[in-house]
Amino acid sequence: MGVIMKVLILSAHADDGEMASGGYINRFISEGNEVYYAAFSIAEESVPEGFDRDIVEKECRESTKKLGIPEDNVFIHKFPVRRFWSQRQDILDILIGLRKDITPDICITPSTTDIHQDHKVVNNESIRAFHRSSSIYGYDFPWNVLYTPKLNLFVELSEENLKRKIDAAQSYRSQLVKDNNCFTEEYIRSIAVVRGNMIRVKYAEAFETIREIRKV
Repeated sequence: MGVIMKVLILSAHADDGEMASGGYINRFISEGNEVYYAAFSIAEESVPEGFDRDIVEKECRESTKKLGIPEDNVFIHKFPVRRFWSQRQDILDILIGLRKDITPDICITPSTTDIHQDHKVVNNESIRAFHRSSSIYGYDFPWNVLYTPKLNLFVELSEENLKRKIDAAQSYRSQLVKDNNCFTEEYIRSIAVVRGNMIRVKYAEAFETIREIRKV
């Protein structure tokens, strides 16, 4: 086995990380590497009627477990959704703590072209926290961008990687009842096929290279 790498997934809202990079997460773990996952909101204010207020946290833990992330590597915070800007410093402090505790080789964060207000805060603060220590990749969130981000890093996925991602997405039953098609197998496969076609493979996920650091 080669050098073990550590990757930190930054999910503005619990589910973002899996939806955008679940296949990569599963592939990275299957290759013997370490993955850590930090979510900053469980969007309690947006939980559909009939579900417990903390349902998204439970779904997130189930989802990340299906991808192979150890429970102790999952960190979930409860910042109010669409209000991250008012707690920017608190989020930065958490990121700096993760940098010190984990020392990740790679940090995966929302892309620089993501227009969601919470995603923009996580992107900005993660660059501030990790730009001198880790490679930083922005994940592909087509429904949140005005234009296609500079997708210049592609990761080929196996059928197993993709199945794990789909299974993880199905954990979010509170989101599926919203008729949100981005959680469906059809949508997840279609994006994987499109990204795969861009590099002539069957399935892939794509990322924006924000910062690349290669250490000796």
